Formats: sequence, structure tokens, C-alpha cells
Amino acid sequence: MNDKPRTDVRAAAARVLAELLQSRGSLARLLPAADQSVPERDRGLLRELCYGTARTAPRLQLIADKLLRKPPADIEVRALILLGLYQLEFTRIPDHAAISATVNAARSLGLDRATGVINGVLRNALRNRETLQRKLSGNPQFSSMHPAWLQQAIKGAWGTGAADIFRANNTNPPMTLRVNARHHSRDDYLSELQAAALPATPCPISPAGITLQTPCAVESLPGFTEGRVSVQDESAQLAALILAPQEGERVLDACAAPGGKTCHLLEQAPGIHLSALDIDEDRLDRISDNLARGGLEAELICADAIAVDAWWDGEPFDRILLDAPCSATGVIRRNPDIKLLRRAEDIPALADLQSQLLRTQWQLLKPGGTLLYATCSILPAENSEVVARFIADTPDARDNTPELLFDREWGLDQPAGRQLFPAADGGDGFYYALLQKS
Repeated sequence: MNDKPRTDVRAAAARVLAELLQSRGSLARLLPAADQSVPERDRGLLRELCYGTARTAPRLQLIADKLLRKPPADIEVRALILLGLYQLEFTRIPDHAAISATVNAARSLGLDRATGVINGVLRNALRNRETLQRKLSGNPQFSSMHPAWLQQAIKGAWGTGAADIFRANNTNPPMTLRVNARHHSRDDYLSELQAAALPATPCPISPAGITLQTPCAVESLPGFTEGRVSVQDESAQLAALILAPQEGERVLDACAAPGGKTCHLLEQAPGIHLSALDIDEDRLDRISDNLARGGLEAELICADAIAVDAWWDGEPFDRILLDAPCSATGVIRRNPDIKLLRRAEDIPALADLQSQLLRTQWQLLKPGGTLLYATCSILPAENSEVVARFIADTPDARDNTPELLFDREWGLDQPAGRQLFPAADGGDGFYYALLQKS
């Protein structure tokens, strides 16, 4: 019997959101511990409250600013106000229940002095809903539900296409699978899913991709524990297919965690000699788990990719996958906390890091070899601009990104590489540039 005291679900959500508002942690890191603090029956609601509030936070913050003379000093009070507004604006929870439960959460957090403010703001939001929407509807941050800097950056880069990006970012993403072709064909696995009452459709670009009609627990997927299928977005599946390693080649997967692309490379070409590198030891453990589930083998290296003298044995690689650290602005729908965690000033620093990684990894590549530069960003400052500068400064580098993949058009041609955008029923936003060393 578990006698451990349980936390009110809204109080737990407010604690998570307060950390995000201070740019400490992420939903992926904070939610597992929060899950354990609430009764099992409340864990679905906890995730909905955290993910939903993060996704809509730019709009909710504008509403809160209109209703408050100044932001509350206590960050948990701010989190509770956003949490309450999310319930009123975007859930089916009855209004009176949302308000009273949020006020009670403040009490359970020891914030009794703030209950009047929270109650007043939420009731005013309810009473003045139409007036607030009319006053704020012209604000691009309100309509796009993206922070002002990011809304401006996306619109500046993609013009009229920005509206589709905002719309996709604000939806719940599909659950997409990658079939392990070493075990069976995609058609065979689609039949297994149908027999298991899990309807699905083939992805239009990736020949290994399947999109489930309704997301499910991975334990429900036939053959998941045996590595016959993995969860991976369709756009991410293109990395291994574009790099196209060949049997016997020496391949480096730099910045490899959590290992989805690592495993896909090995599924495609089991006879390659693959080194998977990551700076984070905990994340490297996730690669190890994924390899074990699929019965795959790779050399795992915990090191800084830039500090090549500390880990490289001097033997060059035939192919390199550089999945560079980035703003992750292409995967906002899966990680809506990016709206709270990223800042405009992060982008130049990330672009500098990406350029440095590209230069150092190029040194490890054989003449005639290929390097695939990839990000899950949709910002040119991290993508085509980084690669174009690199090509201009590197005489032996040329852009060899294929215009066609599997007889289908994919992505948007760029001055260097190709850009994929998040699609409501399709893949995430990714950038790829396949560079060949002459």
C-alpha cells in the first residue's frame, strides 16, 4: 500500500509551469516527477494542463496582462493564473469548477494570500471574455499564439506561409511509426495494426512511415518490444534515407541522442560501422536502450563533438550525420514549452554553435564522403544561412541535397539544402543539407 501523500493536480501543474516561466527545465524533464506526485487517475489531466497551457501561453499572457495592474511577484501565482485561464478558454471543464479548483490549488501551495487575486482575475476574464477577445484579436501574438519575437521571425522568413506554420504548431501532433524493414514490409505491418484494431495509413514521403489514426500506448503496438517498429516522426525518418549509408562504411552519428536516427541507420544498413556520439551521458543511455530493443549494435561515445582530439581515433568517416542542436522551432507542437523557453537572443548563439560543429565534423570526413546537416528548426538563421556560409568558406564542400526523394517532392528548395514545415496531418519541421566533400 502506498501511503505517500499526493499533490493536487492543478498545484502540481502550477509547479511545472512556474519552472518553465523561469526557463528552468522542460516538460520532458519535469513531468515524470510531477506524474509521480499525483494520483494515477489525474496524470492525463496533469499532462493536458501543462501541455495545453504552454501551447497557448502567449495568448493567455496577453489576457492576464489586461486584467492585472502588474504581474504578481510570486511565479507560482502567475502560473496559476495562466492555468486557470487555459481551463476557461480551451477546455470543457465547467467555468465555476475551473475557477474554484484553481483557487483551491493556490491554498494547497500555501498561497492563501493570493486566492483573492486569482479568483478576481479569472472571474473578470469570464465576465469580459468577448470584450477581451475583441480588443486583443488584432495582436499577432494573440492570433498566432506564438511569442512576439518568434511570430515576427517566422513571418519574416516565410511570409504568407507563416499562417499555416502557426496553425500546425498549435495542433496536437500525429503519432507516427517507423517500420523496421529488416523484419517485415510496411504493408505487412499495416495489416497487423488493422488486426489489432489500430487503424493507420502509410506516410506519403517515408517508405517506412505509418501514421496512426489515434495515438496509443507503445505497449499496444505489435512487436514494439522486439524492435519491429519504433515511434518516429516522418520528417525525422528522412535523415537515414538521405544519408543512405552503404554496407561496410564507417559512419558517425554526431549529437545522436535519443537514438531514433541511429537505429534507423543500422536498420537500413546493418553492416556499417556506426559511432553514436552525444555530450549527455543520460541521453546516451536512451540510445543504448533503443539499440537494445532493436537488437542493434553501435559504438557509443560520451564526448563533446567539437573537442575531436578527446575522442576521435584519427580514422576518417565515409558518412556523417550532424543533427545539430537548435531552437527546435520545427517541433513546437510536440514540445510547446519551446514558446516559453526560447528567446530571440538564443538564435545567434545557436547559429555560432552550429557553424562550429559543421567545421569540426567536416575535418573528420573522407574525401568523397558525405555529411548530412540536419536541424528540427524552421528558421533560416540556423539552416540555409549556416550552410551557405559554410559552403562559401569551404572550397571542398558542395550542396548535394537531392531534389527528389522516393519519386516524390519533399520540402522547399533553399539557397542551400531543403526545408520541411510542420503539417497538421504530416511531419514536423526539419531542415536537411547533404554536403559532399570533393
